[in-house]
Amino acid sequence: METVEMNNISLKRPHSEDDAANADEIKRQKISENSKTGSNSEQSVQTVIEQPDKSMLEDTKNEIIPNEEGEEQEDEELEDSDEDGDPESFADMMKHGLTESDVGITKFVSCHKGFSGILKERYSDFVVHEIGKDGRVSHLDDFTVPVDDEDPSEETFTVLSDEDKKRLEELQLLKNKETSVAIEVIEDTKEKRTVIHQAVKSLFPGLETKTEDRDGKKYIIAYHAAGKKALANPRKHSWPKSRGSYCHFVLYKENKDTMDAINVLSKFLRVKPNIFSYMGTKDKRAITVQEIAVLRITAQRLAHLNKCLMNFKLGNFSYKNHPLKLGELQGNHFTVVLRNITGTDDQIEQAMNSLREIGFINYYGMQRFGTTAVPTYQIGRAILQNNWNEVMDLILKPRPGAEKGYLVKCREEWAKTKDPAAALKKLPVKRCVEGQLLRGLLKYGMKNIISAFGIIPRNNRLMYIHSYQSYVWNNMVSKRIEEYGLKAVPGDLTLKGATAVHIEEGDVHNYTIHDVVMPLPGFDVIYPKHKIGEAYKEMLVADNLDINNMRHKIRDYSLSGAYRKIIIRPQNVSWEVVAYDDPRIPLFTTDLDKLEGKPLPVLPTDGKFRALKMEFSLPPSTYATMAIREVLKMDTSIKNQTQLNTTWLR
Repeated sequence: METVEMNNISLKRPHSEDDAANADEIKRQKISENSKTGSNSEQSVQTVIEQPDKSMLEDTKNEIIPNEEGEEQEDEELEDSDEDGDPESFADMMKHGLTESDVGITKFVSCHKGFSGILKERYSDFVVHEIGKDGRVSHLDDFTVPVDDEDPSEETFTVLSDEDKKRLEELQLLKNKETSVAIEVIEDTKEKRTVIHQAVKSLFPGLETKTEDRDGKKYIIAYHAAGKKALANPRKHSWPKSRGSYCHFVLYKENKDTMDAINVLSKFLRVKPNIFSYMGTKDKRAITVQEIAVLRITAQRLAHLNKCLMNFKLGNFSYKNHPLKLGELQGNHFTVVLRNITGTDDQIEQAMNSLREIGFINYYGMQRFGTTAVPTYQIGRAILQNNWNEVMDLILKPRPGAEKGYLVKCREEWAKTKDPAAALKKLPVKRCVEGQLLRGLLKYGMKNIISAFGIIPRNNRLMYIHSYQSYVWNNMVSKRIEEYGLKAVPGDLTLKGATAVHIEEGDVHNYTIHDVVMPLPGFDVIYPKHKIGEAYKEMLVADNLDINNMRHKIRDYSLSGAYRKIIIRPQNVSWEVVAYDDPRIPLFTTDLDKLEGKPLPVLPTDGKFRALKMEFSLPPSTYATMAIREVLKMDTSIKNQTQLNTTWLR
């Protein structure tokens, strides 16, 4: 096995205008010795990407929990709007972004020659199936609804008018001063009244109903029986004791991330997002299939959503007595199509065999570090340094690069006035991090930045310090591979159960590089007993941090640390090269295609283009982008790909 250092992709990198990033590079150079590469192959990397996307490829990011509060769909529509501008201006703006070397991603483990391919020309070229803790791969293959005598009739979903539903929703969410809503019973019969009672109670959890006579007419009166708590705690007494409290189902989604999907479901079901649970978040620009659990919502109600939701399908319903827990999954199975590949059959064979037999360096991918000229790890470092003025400045200051227009105006206003109220007025989307911090500053004042920052949801705040840990880990792993290659050496760390131990000289022959782990810095980890252990200390000293004191005076920001394998060897690796003429034609069938009886695409034997279709399974918290990087020998950053080719911007 041979370690290969990443070259500059035969293109000159423009001098970055991000001074902070340059400072980081200088620090890294102080710590690192000159590279000693074992490369015997010149890498030709010419990759093309159709669309700049935050999440480039699907990843299993189970270490960061999404915002538990959920966000309104109106925010999402604003967030999804693309920037205006011509290709040249966008390419120019992207020069301010990060490249892989900026975040310590510099090495390869394979020695084949790189080749080009188009990543995610269509979001349907990237399909992710979750692997549960029992090893079962999630598939959507059954729309059947488990039925019991307690389920309401189908008429329940149609008996209320749109106006009735609107009034009931406002009552349920306490959006007006009304204490009840009266629904006149047309064509009064006992059966009709029963259906209306059922409809209100099942569609609007937390509301009670009663029948009243008014002026000789029958009315169903809906009202709050339990006040505000009712919405958060769906009706317990109306749920059959014999039925599990949680409805588990498979969610098939296209071009939506997991939290967006749950926000949409909760909006249509008129419940809070926190009654949903899941094992891992899935990225937006892909087709993903995963298991979701929801508290006391019937499969019948969920299945009804299939008639009115775009880009979602729900199926494989079952009732169980437990929710799902984040991180309980075994991993994810990926089906990826790389279109318009240039590699020869031999190159592809070498690349895929290396992926299967050796694997790839388990770097944290570019998604971990943000897409603007201010990387998330810099904010994390400032938090750990207890430098709150810098935290505020890094989040709010103007920056070069591609950003939404309203964010640019907000930053300009902040730089000019330092007035949270004035800057906040420039934001139509108040739930973004910038808006949340400005609201905090408005509430607590400029002298209490810690409390103002605390308004941002906890998991979003922790994302910053996790990003810093990842930045350190990437740099240290590159240095470890540069120094000692792809073999276990004395002083390395390995896991015995959940405990890290050093590999001793007399025992080193019992271990391979696949057994070696490296620590994310924290107060509860140990470090390698060779040069890399000292390199950790030097890197943190350069960042004004003490590796022996990773506890923060604010408990949330104290880092305990963790261990992560250096090399990941994917499981269930397979691949084939297919020919095609039309880039709009899908190159495989999805779960939904199979359910709808769509035939396999008919492909020519000798088409204009070639595509590499590959499948592999990865454990949680590993990045598929890094596996594909190893195959193509490419820099996966948006910055580099924009430099290489901007023809997709047309």
